[in-house]
Amino acid sequence: MKKLIYFCMVAAATLTTCNDNKVENPIGRNLLEITDGVLTPNILNSFGRVSNPQVSPDGKTVLYEVSFPNIEQNKSNRELFTVNIDGSNNQQITNTAKSESNARWVKGGSKIAYLMGGQIWEMNPDGSGAQQISFYDGGINEFAYSPDGKKILFVSDVKYGIHVTDIYPDLKKANAHIAVDMNYRHWDEWVESVPHPFVADYDGKQLSNIIDLLEGEPYECPSKPFGDLSELAWSNDSKTIAYACRKKTGLDYALSTNTDIYLYNLETCTAENITEGMMGYDMSPQYSPDGQWIAWTSMERDGYEADQVRLFAMNLLTKEKINVTREHENMVNVDAFIWTPDSKGFYIQACIMGLTHIYELDLSDAKLFRQITHGMNDMGAPIQAGDLLVSLCQSMKQPNEVVVIDPLKEEFNFITSENKHLFDQLKPIEVEARWMTTTDNKKMLTWIVYPPDFDKSKKYPAVMMCMGGPQGTISQSWSYRWNYRLMAAQGYVVILPNRRGTSAFGKEWKEQISGDYPGQNMKDYITAADEMRKEPFIDANRIACTGASYGGYSVFWLAGHHQKRFRAFIAHSGIFNTVHKYMTTEELFFPNWDYGGAPWDKNNKIAQRTHNESPHLFVEKWDTPILITHGELDFRIPYDQAMAAFNAARMHGIPAELIIFPDENHWILKPQNSIFWHRMFYRFLDKWMQ
Repeated sequence: MKKLIYFCMVAAATLTTCNDNKVENPIGRNLLEITDGVLTPNILNSFGRVSNPQVSPDGKTVLYEVSFPNIEQNKSNRELFTVNIDGSNNQQITNTAKSESNARWVKGGSKIAYLMGGQIWEMNPDGSGAQQISFYDGGINEFAYSPDGKKILFVSDVKYGIHVTDIYPDLKKANAHIAVDMNYRHWDEWVESVPHPFVADYDGKQLSNIIDLLEGEPYECPSKPFGDLSELAWSNDSKTIAYACRKKTGLDYALSTNTDIYLYNLETCTAENITEGMMGYDMSPQYSPDGQWIAWTSMERDGYEADQVRLFAMNLLTKEKINVTREHENMVNVDAFIWTPDSKGFYIQACIMGLTHIYELDLSDAKLFRQITHGMNDMGAPIQAGDLLVSLCQSMKQPNEVVVIDPLKEEFNFITSENKHLFDQLKPIEVEARWMTTTDNKKMLTWIVYPPDFDKSKKYPAVMMCMGGPQGTISQSWSYRWNYRLMAAQGYVVILPNRRGTSAFGKEWKEQISGDYPGQNMKDYITAADEMRKEPFIDANRIACTGASYGGYSVFWLAGHHQKRFRAFIAHSGIFNTVHKYMTTEELFFPNWDYGGAPWDKNNKIAQRTHNESPHLFVEKWDTPILITHGELDFRIPYDQAMAAFNAARMHGIPAELIIFPDENHWILKPQNSIFWHRMFYRFLDKWMQ
């Protein structure tokens, strides 16, 4: 086959600025006419994306954000909406060419504060009267008003590391990255700045007396790349700020997950570490409504990013700490939580047995644990709304919408339907939960997604998805990167195994994968493929295997061991050579834990097995066409892994294609890049599977 190499470069359009709340022709809702009922990559990239619900102080109105993509302009625009708690009076309250974000009710609900153009604005609840209240030179990433409204906490980036002009001030046009230790690049950036929390006085009109809570400290807060204001919290009296921070730099930072909770006293400008000796991630501090407690999520072990997420609470007077989830640690990972209004318990978001729901947990009696949402869907973080809760809800059938939950009745109702006009034109799909018996006689949940108009008397090609992580869960989530409904809409039965290493089926199931990348979880994939090959509606000769990140590792490894089970392989951002990846990734704690250690540690049997079973060592057994894609800005799994896999495949005579995206990271996010990736994905499948 002729070698095909695709390089896709789509420059992101810059956003225009606007000082007025109303402008001409902003990006808004996509009104498409779908004639054949088939979901396509273009339609997928046209859905409005609902996020960040916020409940008004009186509990009657929900403020939320919708991001609208525009394929032609290759960018998105976020607007603000409000809706009554009963679902009535849904209104769009902004209409600008520049995205609004981080929207919050302030001043008792008489105003809405939000970010636009890197500054804080305020407006009336109907969207009128917009006024800019911050003019901070460094720009603002996020913010939170103090409970008394007299101060504002915000996040802004500060300089980090050594720059060319620090050494030679006259070389202002020289362009070089300088490193003297680790943590010189992270996720998708060369680290030349880090976020810091700042506090400013606020007189109702403007900011003053701005102080940096980490002045002179070379640490990040919130944590990069995905940390946000959930890592900081105001005390009820507005005198203290709790924040989570990993106070490490260089090699120590790269090797550790030890993040602590600090209480910063605004009167003394001192910080107290309340989790000293707790060695894993301690995150997401929240004060109780009565002000007597502070709670946070906590992992036990340093260097293990996927450890069980426990919920801890500390009495602020006695300093007594309680592991609130102690009775449920085997099954419960706390994704998010809020206190109940009486300060006697919590509502938590947790994924258990493949579904993410909201549960109620008692503070004093850990055995009192109640599920309050149900169904084949995934719930987001809970938000208090009087006696009710507000959250987001999604599934493999549709993306996030806002729901209102009655905790007593254990019922919920949708109050938004942002994409109903599009879904009403699409053919429906069905999703089945199937439990399969693995080679070691355990039960594995495998989701099966069926094409529209499925007819069990016909034969269908199938796509098996290998999950990344490796920890995590294939639950009822909606993804714009790996969309299972889109796969099914192209006529494929989609096979989604929750193999060993997934997080929602108990601690033993999750932790088995660490140090055993080429072991039991690969047998689990073979089990899923073989079980589905038995089905009369599956064409056993037309099953593809796909995956990203650790799923890409799985694809590369299975390519050398599958024994003709698969007709085609697709790997995105995959690990091909574990030895090289160990020395080029930026978060070293990850391969230390999951690989078992360094390749040069010859006395470490686990590490040696991992590296001796690296996918690149089995290329001589590759016999199946493969598509390999990667983002050039991916520093978690550098893109030369894709190049090496492609080069090896071609030198071994395997039909292969390579796509490198110069302006994407571990994920393909820009609208046109996403559409191109999806089109090439299905083009490759159709070529080898039809």
